[in-house]
Order: sequence, then C-alpha cells, then structure tokens
Amino acid sequence: MSDGIEVEQMPEIVEQSKPRRMPMATSLDKDAIREAYEDVRSDLTDTEWAVFKFDGPRITCSVRGQCFEEFRQQFGDNERAFGYIRIQMGDEMSKRKKFIFLTWIGQDVGVIQRAKMSTDKAIIKDVLNNFAVELQAGVDNELDIELFREALNRAGGANYGTGVRNF
Repeated sequence: MSDGIEVEQMPEIVEQSKPRRMPMATSLDKDAIREAYEDVRSDLTDTEWAVFKFDGPRITCSVRGQCFEEFRQQFGDNERAFGYIRIQMGDEMSKRKKFIFLTWIGQDVGVIQRAKMSTDKAIIKDVLNNFAVELQAGVDNELDIELFREALNRAGGANYGTGVRNF
C-alpha cells in the first residue's frame, strides 16, 4: 500500500482442514434395558441389580446379578455406566424393596464424556423411571451398601422401628 501500512498477505490454504470429529448421538438397546429393569423390580426373581454400559454410542445391559460385591466390581476408573439396584429396607415390622438409580463416571473419564453424561442419563431414565434415590459415584469407596441404605433412609422419611421383634 502506498500510505506506509503493510498488509500481511494471507497464505493460501493448500489443504482443507480436517472436519472435526463429533461424538455420535447416544442410543439405547431399549428392549434389553427394559427387560433387565423389570427383572430387578420383580419379586419373582433373585436379580438384585443390573449395570448398563456404553457399547460405542449405544447403552446396553452389560450384566445383572444378585450379590452387592459383584455389583461394585462392575465399574472402572475409565468407564461411564449406570446401575439399577434393589435393596431391602424397613424394620422388624415392615420390609419393603427400594430402588436406586446410579450414575457412574470413573475418575479417568475425559471432560467431554463427563459432560455428555447429563444427556445420556436423561435418555436412560426414560426406561429406568421408578426409583427412590438417584446417586452419582466415581470412586470405589462411594459404592458402599451402607451409604446406599443411608440415602434410602433419608429419602424414606420416618423410621419408627426399634430393631427388635418380640414374639
């Protein structure tokens, strides 16, 4: 330019920039998830829990079981998952089953996958929609049956039992 101001020329773009890889939308294996959900809820089976994990962008039923220790072992530090668990509550006069919906985000899960869990959770809650307490965990010591029972007691209101049943 003639007025003394230099204008830097933009170098020509030789190569198109690569398209950004966007995460795919999450989908559900609704039939398998609903079947596991109903199995956990049923008084006719011994199934106490189900775990739902990601198979690519699809949430599927990963495993079902009966022992809480087995439930605890289903969650890894680099995993995102959901759990649905039945816990017997009550006192000597009244036993009842209560249900917990668990969202697991392991401590090694990346930021984008963590952020995506809120929308993924909304999708699976369309099927897993009957529970007393919703919890989130991300480290092993948060998967504690006593912590789960305490959360259910807080959500359940009054607890009148003495702990002793006289016959």
